[in-house]
Order: sequence, then structure tokens, then C-alpha cells
Amino acid sequence: MARSPVDLERRAEIGRERRAKTRAKIIAAAFELFGHENGLFSRVEDIADRAGVTRPTFYNHFKGMEELREALSDELTHDFLAAVTQTVSQMADPRQRAASAIRYYLRRAREDRPWAWSILNMSANGVIMGSETYRQAEQTVIEGMEAGMLPIPSSAIGRDIILGSTLAAIGTLLRDDPPSEYCETVAGYILLGLGVPFDDARRLASVPLPPLPGKP
Repeated sequence: MARSPVDLERRAEIGRERRAKTRAKIIAAAFELFGHENGLFSRVEDIADRAGVTRPTFYNHFKGMEELREALSDELTHDFLAAVTQTVSQMADPRQRAASAIRYYLRRAREDRPWAWSILNMSANGVIMGSETYRQAEQTVIEGMEAGMLPIPSSAIGRDIILGSTLAAIGTLLRDDPPSEYCETVAGYILLGLGVPFDDARRLASVPLPPLPGKP
């Protein structure tokens, strides 16, 4: 007896749900492993074991570690970046947008160590801070250059100054105990490296930050 279209659709839906749950388990396991100091050395076998799946099942969902890191990066940064972008977009000065975004990321790193370790470990073998953050950082630099506020030769140089310095600062926050004003100091000196005058850089890096959407 032939199955009805409804039965076939339901079976397909169950299959999609099961696949999505397995993928989510793998990503969650990767976060648990990458969220520690030695997470950089995690292997496919380690992640599959933590997720309770086999290696073939892992490869049914991801081609390899690079694709998994990109998926994890999206999980870790997409919503946070969206909240940061929504908030800083209300600031007219692109230099302030850059400084504020840096401070939001560093403050998050100070407060959420597993998140910070994951960002640091993923960036070691992939796109720094994830592809979305990478693109947004360069876009902010482009806007600053077009406004005549960032006297640097290329947006790529500005992007690398922002992301490289921010990533190094995240490492410091994880391994040391810098003073409370560290996030603001780093943001100010990154602006200085982008060609912003010292007094302007210090002022822009110390403007009070509004809360992010959904945060008290």
C-alpha cells in the first residue's frame, strides 16, 4: 500500500529535525572544547566523541574542521555582532563606532571566558573574529576613510589593526588581570594607530556605552 503524501512529508520533516539536532550537538560540543585554553588542539575525533556521534556522522554534517569553525563562528558572533551593529549604527562618527565595537567585544571577553577562548582559538586557524565581524570591521574603516577621518592607506590595513589588536587584547584579558580601564585604553590606542589624533582618540574611547539590545 502506497504511503500518503502527508506521511512522506512528515517522514522528511522528522529527518530534517533529526539532522538539525545532530548538527547542533556537534556545534555545541565544539564550543565546549574550543572554549578552553587548549581548545585550539581539538580534533574531529574529540568533537565527535564529546557530541556522542561517530566520525562518519560528523562528516555527514561538515567537510572538516574549517567548515565547523565557520559554523561555530557564526553561532558565537552573529547575534552579538547584530546587537553591536544595531547599537553603534546610531553613532554618527565612524571612529566612535569602531571604538565602541572594540569595547563591546573586549567587555564580552572579560565577562564570558568560554566565549573569549572560543574566539581566540578559532581565529588561530581561520578568519580572525569570524567572517561577519571581519567584513563589518573593514566596512567601518571604509566609512571612516570616506569621511576623511581615518588617514590610512587602505581599508585592509585598518581592518587588520582593529582585529589583530582586539584579538591580542582578548588574549591578555584571558591570561592576565589588566586594570578596569583596559578595554577603553586598547580602543583608544587602536584609534591612534588608525591615525586619529590623541585627544580625539582618548575622548572617543571613553564615551559611555549604551546597553546592547536585550541587555540591562
